[in-house]
Amino acid sequence: MSGRLFVVGLGPGNPDQVTPQANAAVAAAKFFYGYKPYLDRLQLRLDQTAVSSDNREEISRAKAALAKASEGETVAVVSGGDPGVFAMAAAVCEAIEAGPEAWRDIDIEIVPGVTAMLAVAARIGAPLGHDFCAISLSDNLKPWEVVERRLAAASEAGFVIALYNPISKARPWQLGKAFEHLRKTLPAETIVIFGRAAGRPDERIETFSLGDVDAGKADMATCIIIGSMETRAIPRGGRHPLIYTPRSLASQ
Repeated sequence: MSGRLFVVGLGPGNPDQVTPQANAAVAAAKFFYGYKPYLDRLQLRLDQTAVSSDNREEISRAKAALAKASEGETVAVVSGGDPGVFAMAAAVCEAIEAGPEAWRDIDIEIVPGVTAMLAVAARIGAPLGHDFCAISLSDNLKPWEVVERRLAAASEAGFVIALYNPISKARPWQLGKAFEHLRKTLPAETIVIFGRAAGRPDERIETFSLGDVDAGKADMATCIIIGSMETRAIPRGGRHPLIYTPRSLASQ
């Protein structure tokens, strides 16, 4: 018996940024697997069941959801943001590849969501208007040396860089070290955006220059966007400046 599995992205936290497709998947599912803070965003019915797990238990969570779906149930694996960006969609695919053949027959639907860098960029202007990349600073699933090489390559190539998972209690030093590496390539006046909880009541959007940015102002709810040498700010009096990266380098 084969069931159905949704992998749902709930966006950055503002209910208005949850897509109609995601809401439809939540309405259809009976069992929900996810990190508790994400499951807590849902308004579940009495006939729906939430199964929470720790944030680092992605593969075991994916396996449990697939096992339930293989019993013929309609299941949702819940992520914040977009499930394909440093989140559960890849974990589900990995579990399917290594799991029993029956899991490949499950009807899988990955439901996209608004990821943090898009929410932060929209609040400040258009810093992702030209070529950009996203890098997770977490070394839980890859060596820190890989992070350093990717930061160097991205900054040298002129990408705007979005940093996910910048800091935690277990990893308090990595963001500061990342800024040190970026200062070797980028000028001190490079624009840095700290976007915390974009779209939520506790939102905080701040801008700094790379030369004097303080890594201690970030936490795990912060997504950081580091401009390229083309990124610029348009002053607007008492309001936040509009920060954007021109779409054409020829416009310089």
